[in-house]
Amino acid sequence: MRPIEEPAIAARALGVACLLAAPPLPAQEVSDADLQKRANAVLTLMGFSLTPDVTTGALAISDQSTGNPYFRQTAISGGGRVSDNVPLYLEGTLAYGRYDPTLVASGASAPIAVKWDSLLGTGGVGWDFPIARELVLRPIFNFSLGRVESEGAVGTAQGPSSRTALEFLGNGRLNAFGLGGSLMLDYERYRPESEIDAELRYSYVNLQSFDSSQAVEGHANAQTFSFWSRYRAPTRFSLLERPLRYVLEYAYTSFLGDLEGVLGFDDVHSLGLGLELDSSKYDVYVTRTRLLLRYKIGNNVTGWAIGLAVSL
Repeated sequence: MRPIEEPAIAARALGVACLLAAPPLPAQEVSDADLQKRANAVLTLMGFSLTPDVTTGALAISDQSTGNPYFRQTAISGGGRVSDNVPLYLEGTLAYGRYDPTLVASGASAPIAVKWDSLLGTGGVGWDFPIARELVLRPIFNFSLGRVESEGAVGTAQGPSSRTALEFLGNGRLNAFGLGGSLMLDYERYRPESEIDAELRYSYVNLQSFDSSQAVEGHANAQTFSFWSRYRAPTRFSLLERPLRYVLEYAYTSFLGDLEGVLGFDDVHSLGLGLELDSSKYDVYVTRTRLLLRYKIGNNVTGWAIGLAVSL
């Protein structure tokens, strides 16, 4: 089960990542139709943080030639069973994103500098159905709530550019909610000599806008198919009167629906290597702490990430 080892809910904080992909989109004329496409794009980008995923927990998409990012996202997420006796599973993600599209208004002497900030919170409630020893089937109900705020220096732009579009760019909002679900196979094999976790998961969440600025009404269909695995074993060293463990991790995510190819890639592989400190000997809230270095690779994309995780 990810990302915990003890029968309690855990949290995982995913750090900075650098993924290189396609360059920013060219400047576009400001109209309701063009702005609508961008609104859909923002909700689509939110779709990369709807479920806990080590391949997209932190993203920085930038121009390969300049290294100047135009989209950034970071997330904190976690999940786990409530207890060994209650097969209730809970998960959640809180993600922040920054998207800087380049837009042109008729009558303006220069492109409009626009900053779109997004905040998205998601949750999941599932139930474990044992199907074999150390293997469970876990259906999950997912829900999300997000908000995008626009800030742009529209200045004295005039001409055929839509007034409602300019108002949104200057100081607009886009609220969104999402409903969907996931189906997961979860395998856990814990022995004194080693611990193995593996998950196979399909997720589907539909995002829709509501109570937003007049110029935008967005929607996105986010689907992912993922595999995640982790192997832990003690090293010859001990800290805090417990063995210091080394950690090996492999994850793969395929992006489907509106997520497919939107950032220049269809899937990502993640290879992780790290260490885990066990503090369960002491009366502290955190029982284990893991630090991992992850290398990520996909079609048209490579990158790295630092992941920090705790088990409660």
